[in-house]
Amino acid sequence: MEAILAPARLMSRYRDLQVPVALIAVIAMLVLPVPPVLLDALLSINLVLAITILLLTTYTKDALEFSVFPSLLLFTTLFRLALNVAAMKLILTTAHAGKVIYEFGDLVVGGNQVVGIILFATLVVIQFIVITSGAGRVAEVAARFTLDAMPGKQMSIDADLNAGIIDEAEARRRRRNIEREADFYGAMDGATKFVRGDAIFAIIAVLLNIVGGFIIGVMMKHMTAAEAFETYTRLTVGDGLVTQIPALIVSTATGIIVTRAASEENLGSDMATQLTRYPREIMVAAVALLIFGAVLQAVPMITVSLLTGLGAYALTATAKRERVAAVRAEEEKAKAAPRGPEDVTPLLEVEPIELEIGYGLIPLAHPGQGGDLLDRVTMIRKQAAIDLGLVVPPIRIRDNMQLEPNSYTMKLRGVPVATGQVVIDRFLAIGVPPEDQQIHGIRCTDPAFGLSAVWVTEADRMRAEMAGYTVVDPTSVIATHVTEVIKKHAAEILGRQEVQDLVERIRQTRPAAVEGLIPTVLSVADLHRILQNLLAEQVSIRDMLSIMEALGDRAPQTRDIDALTEAVRLGLRRRICAQYLTEDGRLPVLTLDPRVERLILAAVQEDASGQFLALEPDQARAILEELAKGMERASRMGYQPILVVTPRLRLVVRRLTASVFENLVVLSQAELVPDITIENLGMVSLPSEG
Repeated sequence: MEAILAPARLMSRYRDLQVPVALIAVIAMLVLPVPPVLLDALLSINLVLAITILLLTTYTKDALEFSVFPSLLLFTTLFRLALNVAAMKLILTTAHAGKVIYEFGDLVVGGNQVVGIILFATLVVIQFIVITSGAGRVAEVAARFTLDAMPGKQMSIDADLNAGIIDEAEARRRRRNIEREADFYGAMDGATKFVRGDAIFAIIAVLLNIVGGFIIGVMMKHMTAAEAFETYTRLTVGDGLVTQIPALIVSTATGIIVTRAASEENLGSDMATQLTRYPREIMVAAVALLIFGAVLQAVPMITVSLLTGLGAYALTATAKRERVAAVRAEEEKAKAAPRGPEDVTPLLEVEPIELEIGYGLIPLAHPGQGGDLLDRVTMIRKQAAIDLGLVVPPIRIRDNMQLEPNSYTMKLRGVPVATGQVVIDRFLAIGVPPEDQQIHGIRCTDPAFGLSAVWVTEADRMRAEMAGYTVVDPTSVIATHVTEVIKKHAAEILGRQEVQDLVERIRQTRPAAVEGLIPTVLSVADLHRILQNLLAEQVSIRDMLSIMEALGDRAPQTRDIDALTEAVRLGLRRRICAQYLTEDGRLPVLTLDPRVERLILAAVQEDASGQFLALEPDQARAILEELAKGMERASRMGYQPILVVTPRLRLVVRRLTASVFENLVVLSQAELVPDITIENLGMVSLPSEG
């Protein structure tokens, strides 16, 4: 036993050398003489290898489980050709090619060489015309369809990834499988040509063996014509059969693997299950066969029909018993199950962000119909990470039949926060051009910014652009609205777990910025509130290192969240100013009249919850009205409305204006970077009395 296991262990140890050594040996067979005994062993190995390949193809569930098949097909073809050449040399030189070939030839030919030649030709025709030709065509079509389907499959994977159905590792695995599938069927398309060439060579080899052997036998070995024809025909047919039978088996395996559809079981189990799934149809076939047998008075047909009918009856009875057993098992399971309250925990799960669309907008989100909304959502999440430093959870896109066909709704944790409508076959022209440039269409309001707009047709799109409108497609309208919703509700989207993840990332890369601060001085909850305050005013939290360093400087003196937020804003002042600069580097701002500042400062009060403003209603209304005029003036000039106040007033002024002017930016004088140019657009002052 040890003598048998030792070579096996040696082969297992040097597994990577087996194929190169075998290829070199096969190539050597084309040149060097092969003894008859060795040829017998190699022919036997060829037959075993073919049967093994056939069985492997029937037991694989997916073609990619046998991904080496194209290369293996080339190797087995080369091996058979080498065996043919080696046998040809022995037949022509010694008129003896080993016992395997002789016995095959004697068994098939017997005393009739013509029968042997016809049988060999039949096998070659079956392999060349029926199996190889069909398998080659299937491989060609499969390769073409696989390549054509790759973009759709890739987009489907991206859609599942964006929807959170799969993770990044699963997405990479699926993409790799798509690439392997395309490579496999592409290789199979070419590999089937090897089998076709092998069949052609077999015919040529038979002709060469018979004709050449006949000439050599008569002229060199001094045989009679009949003796030479009988000897070389027997050997040639034996050689052809002993190599073509494995070739036929491998060709069948090729056809099986290229026509194999992925399933949960192997081919044998699938066929047995699917062929016997409907016993009633089998019973009908048995009755039809019985009628034919009765008309033709053919006893075998009647016998087979009766056996088929009995088999169908047995299948029906078995299926009935299985159904009854399944029902009883369910009943027993229900009885055995404890009678307790129903688990409603899964119903408590709420999606962080959802985008529900009406059925009329489904083509925008369906990659197969040319929709790119899923890709746009992916870009929105990436842009949010760049602009705000916010990791937006996967946005679930789903259809809602209760919505209007062209409507959509944005939800945060199950609560609607924004709605809109788009016209799928039109373009949205945004703006209010002069009266003489008005265009026809469906009048509406831009859902993202509330601007006047009109839905125009493709024919009017160019005219709208020339008239001064900003023209966007329906997908861009939804994507822009989603982006604005994320910006507006960024503080709500940021969760405490995300804050913890940000802290851990800084801890790994810049541990000194975290040590001694969190959780020693500040808790994660405190940091969460500070970051929410920043996001509420569209301040990016991407530079977490600067945020942590600013907190490290200020947190030991105070635990007041508002004071800490202002300290962080000072640490981020260069970034804050940069996002509002014009293209030529100016910062257009509005300022408060000193009299207004003193009025507000005198109304600032403080309690346990922090500072608040106790202005008289008339005074607050007057300040807001004047501020609205200044903002309108800045907007007409094309600038973002920015109000600069003293550091002590920034927070209270922001709270005064936040509920009225969502797009107003309030900066403190301390947040202005010294090396930027400030352009004063005007001063907000109260109207003089009297």
